[in-house]
Formats: sequence, structure tokens, C-alpha cells
Amino acid sequence: MADNLDLVTIEEAARAVGKTPHNIRDYIQRGRISKYNERGEIIERAQNGHLRVSLKEIRIFLSLVEQGLEKHHHAGLHPELGFHNVPEYQRTKHVHRLHPYLGKFIPQLVEWFLARYFQPDDIILDPFMGSGTTLIQGNEMRMHTIGIDISPFNCLIARVKAAKYDVAKARSEILETEQRVTRFSKYLTRSGAVNLSLFPEERMDTLKASLLEECTSDYLKTWFAPRALLEMLYYRRLIPHYHYQDLLRVVLSRAVRSSRLVPHYDLATPKAPLPVGEKYWCKKHNRYCVPIDNCITKIHAYSRDTARRIAEFDQLRSDKTITIIQADSRTVDLRAELSHTTIANRLIDGIFTSPPYVGQIDYHDQHVYAYELFGFPRQDELEIGPKKRGKSKQAQREYVDGIVAVFLNILPSVKPDGKIFIVANDRFDLYPEIANLSGLRIVDKFHRAVTKRTEQGDDPYQETIFFMMKD
Repeated sequence: MADNLDLVTIEEAARAVGKTPHNIRDYIQRGRISKYNERGEIIERAQNGHLRVSLKEIRIFLSLVEQGLEKHHHAGLHPELGFHNVPEYQRTKHVHRLHPYLGKFIPQLVEWFLARYFQPDDIILDPFMGSGTTLIQGNEMRMHTIGIDISPFNCLIARVKAAKYDVAKARSEILETEQRVTRFSKYLTRSGAVNLSLFPEERMDTLKASLLEECTSDYLKTWFAPRALLEMLYYRRLIPHYHYQDLLRVVLSRAVRSSRLVPHYDLATPKAPLPVGEKYWCKKHNRYCVPIDNCITKIHAYSRDTARRIAEFDQLRSDKTITIIQADSRTVDLRAELSHTTIANRLIDGIFTSPPYVGQIDYHDQHVYAYELFGFPRQDELEIGPKKRGKSKQAQREYVDGIVAVFLNILPSVKPDGKIFIVANDRFDLYPEIANLSGLRIVDKFHRAVTKRTEQGDDPYQETIFFMMKD
């Protein structure tokens, strides 16, 4: 329902935006704006003199036309939730961009709903935490947050984002590690003694041999150029000598991800490594490129960026708790997990989450380089709706059962009037059944256009935010 103060006649809308009534009718016919009655209800037909349009919708649509983003706007989509005008640096503000992650929503989406439906000091749960966007944004808004995820690497990313640092010490450790790897990189093509501070007695040939001996991963040996492999292995060897080891692991993982032998335009889902030095036509740069043959370039880029981002969040974070639980949300004992926290005896005020989409992403595979580099245990078999299981009717059935099991397990910890928001691309219309089987009712649905998806193109894409409550 639109704001009544925003509703005007076609003639009034035309005068307000400098268009003709014919233009406004054309927007309606092409499905770009909705038709309303005087009460703000969307209608199919209106009696003479009773048709209204939303001035806010028209202005947003015309703004998108000016930006060449008209394709992202259709009637029925919430005019604010596309966040078309939010620049990239705000979509990836502070620690939200510490490490790339397929399938995450932007913090502005979390902020929009938390600001309207919750209060400071509320407890917000995300049972499909991913990289922790809900947790960080909720904390920034002075809410306690809880995240659950089965992936050890996802939990690592979230812990590093959420951690409270001695910012000066963290920056010093990041930059010192970078400097040591830089010296190592410079010596890779030289012979003779190497003074690398931690290992001054080693010769370069001995050091290289020992690093390669530590590498037991065929994946790492195949997907990285020889120089890049040695640089990342040397960085990994340095990590145990520092205090903020998880932070350094995330810096390295981010650099490693960008240093694979893959096209520059296909970092998210590469199919196979390219030969070292082989030219290819790069759709990102519109010219011939060669795959990166080193890791130090990305270590340079991401070291200072990481230090800057954790310093920015340090100025914004609140004193509210952030709890990260590595577990299966279908079976986790929330009461036990929270028993030693300051929110142990409180019920959860609400949920804001985005479960996996059916057959869309293999969440462990997207970070295979990190699992191979750090030896984290993989739990692929516990993923709900992974890409490898497809989108068949059987896959959909298993998906429904998995999501329902999560809600049946966690809802006893949620207040009777708790508000539950689920971000989903429900192309198979599964969530009405999921709600019913979980003991939930759908209160409202918000439809939004998804734009500016990192490394996934800019084609129109829509998703729904389901607002549910206990039935």
C-alpha cells in the first residue's frame, strides 16, 4: 500500500515531473508503475476519476531511466528496496567487503528492515549466516546478533569481521607480514643467502623446497603459477608468528582468490585454470590479458584495504554482543550455545536471513582455495539446496524439508510475537509450504530488484523478502 500523501492523479503527476499525461499512461501500460485507488491499494481497474499513481514510484523510475537502469524497474517491485542509487563504496562499506562472498545481500537491505521493525538492544538471529552481513549491520544499529553456519570458512570470515581489535596492532601486523612477503618475492629470482628476519639462516633454494614440501594440495599446485604458489605458502608460514592470525588468514585468502590462473572476469565461478602466460580476450578489460602469475600484487592491494576497513568499523560498532556459532541450524542447541553469553536468558526478538536458493551455489566449492590452503574440514554434505543436487522436484522436496527443519529447531527460542524476515528468490513457490510446515504465517511480501551484483553481471534479477510470524 502506497503512502496516501504520495498518491496523485495522472494529470497532477504529469505536472509534477514535467511529463505529459500520455507519458504517465504509457508507464502504466508498460508495467513500470502501479495503479492505485484513493486508499492506496493496488488495483487492476479504476472507475473514472478514481485512478491514482505514486509520485515516488514515478520519480524513482525516471531516475533509473536517466542512469540506463530502466530494465530493473517494474510495477510491483518495492520502490526503495532496489537501492539503485547507493554507490558501490557504500554497498561494501567497512568490513562488509573484507572478503568476497557469493549470494550475500547488501547491508542497506538489512538496515532498512531492522530500522523499521526492531529496536536497539533487540536480539536478531541469522540461522544461515554466510559471511555475517546481518550480524555486522545489526551490531552497528545497537542490536545483539547471533549467526549460525555449517561452514568453518564462513565462520572465520564472520569472526574476523566481528572481532574487536587493537587497531594499531592489527594494522602493524598486516603491514609487517606484507613487507616480509614482499622481500621474499624480490628474492625469488635471486640466489644466495636470504635475510628474511624470521628465517635468516635459510638459503632461497632450501626455503623454496621446504615450502613446496608443505604443500600437499593438487588444487593449489594446479590453479596457481609457481611464483604465486610460493608467495602464498610463505605468507601462510608467517601467520603463526602473529597475534591476529585469523585476520591474516582472511587477508591471504582474499589475495589467493584473486591470484588464481583464471580470467579476470570470472573470479566467482571459474571452470578450469589457464596455462601460465596464455593470452585470452578479457571481457572485463576489453583487451587481451594474461592470468596473474603472482600473489604479492593482491597482497599489497588487500593489506592496506583490510587495515582501513577494520579501523572504520571500530568507530561504528556498538557494545552489543555478536555471537557466531559453527553448527547445523537443523540440530544446534541454541540454549546451550548461548548459555555463557549475556543474552543467555532472553528470547530472540526476530530473524533476518537469506537461506540458500535451490540449486544455485555450492557454498564450500566457492571457497575451495581457502579450504585447500588452510586445511579446514569441509561439510558439503550438510548444505541445503546446493547446486550439485540440481533443481529437480526431488531437490526441491529436500530443500523444503531442510529449511523447515531449521525453523522447527530454532523457533522455540524466538518470542511469540517475533518478526521473521526471509530473503528468497522463490521461483518454485516453495515458501508458502515452508511457512505452513514451520508453523508460520506470511504477513507480507516485499519484492525487490537486485542490481550491481559483484562478478555476476547486471541482468535484471528479482527476489522476495517474506515477512512471517508464528501462526
